[in-house]
Amino acid sequence: MKKYMHFDRAEFVARLAAVKGEMEKRGIEVLLISEPPNQNYLTGYDAYSFYTPQMAIVALSYPEPVFITRAMDRISAVMSTYLSDDNIRGFPDQYVHSTTLSAYDYVAEVVKDLGGENSTIGVEMGGYYYSARAHADLVKALPNASFVDADLLINWVRLVKSPAELGLMRQAGKIADAMIQRAVETAAPGVRECDLAGAVYHQQMSGTPEFGGTYGCSTLMLCIGDRALAPHAPWTDDPLPTSTTINIEVHGNRHRYQVNLSRTIVIGKPSAEYQKFADIGSECLNAGLDAVRPGQTCSGVELAYSKALAKHGMEKDARIGYSIGLGYPPAVGERTASLRKEDLTVLQPGMCFHMMAAIWLEDKSIATTQSFAVSAGGYEALTSTPRVLFVK
Repeated sequence: MKKYMHFDRAEFVARLAAVKGEMEKRGIEVLLISEPPNQNYLTGYDAYSFYTPQMAIVALSYPEPVFITRAMDRISAVMSTYLSDDNIRGFPDQYVHSTTLSAYDYVAEVVKDLGGENSTIGVEMGGYYYSARAHADLVKALPNASFVDADLLINWVRLVKSPAELGLMRQAGKIADAMIQRAVETAAPGVRECDLAGAVYHQQMSGTPEFGGTYGCSTLMLCIGDRALAPHAPWTDDPLPTSTTINIEVHGNRHRYQVNLSRTIVIGKPSAEYQKFADIGSECLNAGLDAVRPGQTCSGVELAYSKALAKHGMEKDARIGYSIGLGYPPAVGERTASLRKEDLTVLQPGMCFHMMAAIWLEDKSIATTQSFAVSAGGYEALTSTPRVLFVK
């Protein structure tokens, strides 16, 4: 059977060793991993099956992770992971959407098989895919275990990307560039907003002539007209007028590694005031990027940006960026380092961020952003789209 793996076994072994090292520091004997990106990171598993319970289990005393998913999706684990067949388990379909049975009882039995019935078990309490019901069912099924919060344990391990991961991030960035180019080419008076979205989505899946793309970690952001004052508004089926502003955020995704990219497109001639506003957005973004270097803190990058913005009498309350990499819906953000005032995380080569330096005021907005990787000499831009206002 063909394997659809994007990293060699040695990379997975190194990741597992790093996670086990952190578990030992925290006194965690068994780690239950409910977040799809963390499951993928440790095993390679990739299928759209996370709408039902699934779990990766790492036990200090066991050589490989054990992956549990719905029985019909077990074949995807065989194809996409390096795990031995014995370490891929599928629970019967009677557990799916059942009002009387819990798939976490099945998970608990596997924990017992691994000798973890009386162990200290870490769970991802703050994850998107670990519900209060899941936790209650596990605690009930494993009454002699001690449960501790291990949320973000793997996320912090993932923060510094390997050379192989950076290769996929660069490819994702090229897909994002192609998506913005398609948006600029398609946007015109009379084109329906939904058709503009459709063209960009087509580009997202097609990728580039060298490699294809896939679905993103979140929906396309396409905020038009007065909805450009909001960062996450939906598009409509209205035709584009002869004069309007379009804020678009696209997500180039290559084998689950995602690069975000935002730009503003103006249909019609922008006013001199608005063009100056757009130039200020690019200037301050560049000031933040110029502060990026190994040894710098996230807070230091934010300070450089804020000082540049303050020269123009403006301030931005929200963070100006967040770590990115491997992801699944609903979001690519790794929930670890953020480019904000109070974040003292020290930048290291291989960390990747989306510098989301968009500015939303009461009467206007500009969405010019840049994803980058920290490099030995400063930063590497993961996209090449010019950091300017696009005028059609």
